[in-house]
Amino acid sequence: MASTRSCKSCRKTSLVRDDVSGDLICSLCGVVQEYDQFEAHIGGINGPQGTFVRVGTSGAGTIYSYKERKFFQAQSLIDELTSRLGISSKMSDIKAMISTITEGEFGQGDWFQVLIGACVYIVMRKDNRPMSMAEVAWAAGCDGYELGRMIKRVIDFMDLKKSDFPEFDIVHSLERVLKISPSFARIDRSKVDRMRKQGIFLLQCAMKWFLSTGRKPLPLVVAVLVLVAELNQVEIGISELAKEVHAVVSTCKTRYKELLEKLVEVAQVLPWGRDITTRNIVKHAPSVIKYLETKAMLKPVDKRKDLDRPEANLAEMVSECLRKLDEMDTRLIP
Repeated sequence: MASTRSCKSCRKTSLVRDDVSGDLICSLCGVVQEYDQFEAHIGGINGPQGTFVRVGTSGAGTIYSYKERKFFQAQSLIDELTSRLGISSKMSDIKAMISTITEGEFGQGDWFQVLIGACVYIVMRKDNRPMSMAEVAWAAGCDGYELGRMIKRVIDFMDLKKSDFPEFDIVHSLERVLKISPSFARIDRSKVDRMRKQGIFLLQCAMKWFLSTGRKPLPLVVAVLVLVAELNQVEIGISELAKEVHAVVSTCKTRYKELLEKLVEVAQVLPWGRDITTRNIVKHAPSVIKYLETKAMLKPVDKRKDLDRPEANLAEMVSECLRKLDEMDTRLIP
């Protein structure tokens, strides 16, 4: 049977249907025409019907409302943000707070991302497992000031008081950085644990030296961790670690410099203290830290406690070190 279509090769209307194969062939050039035997399986208006899938549906005829789709998207955003921060265990508390604030409506859009971040920060702070606003802002994809404003609005709406929030635990921040930072992932766990203990002790000393007073905690955490890394022959750049924890690099470098200066100041009471400077303090730091630990263990906090298990009295130890410095300065005055 001839066809009115033209050949794809010679462009002549000389196509015939082969009786055996059913292919359409050009009688002049012999080229078999491609894609000629497509059969539609719709079957017309009375043919079998398939399942049509479109936005807002699933399966045969299931249609989701706008509210259901919004709720599903909101749940996905919360799951994604909590997973990014590694706090999936607190997801139920965060969802409950968001549901209370939005009266069960949840939401979508940029503002909802900021609201999730604010609730994450508040829930973790109330649980005494604080996270820095910079880290939460990064996870929520918003500006730190924008997150701060939302946190204030949530606190006012929930009528939360200062007493509802435990004091910021800077030691927990140090332990969290050691746990989540890629810079420490390749280090042997026993060495990381030693660095953790050294870091906590130095951090406690730094707090007694008022290096954390009225300042953001993360830069000091970075400074302490970089120092203990050097003491354990681990190469970690202060800029790289600051960027990993979303802290300002210049501020971290300032805290590191202040920490070294304080260690030099305390080391002056040692017999070789006059030879210690900020240039060689890292070399002498193990001796200085050992001295500080020894002084910290000389007297218990409470003499009524078991004398065989004395606790560190850092405030008294640091005060004694600084008092000796004053006495040395007095002797040097002619």
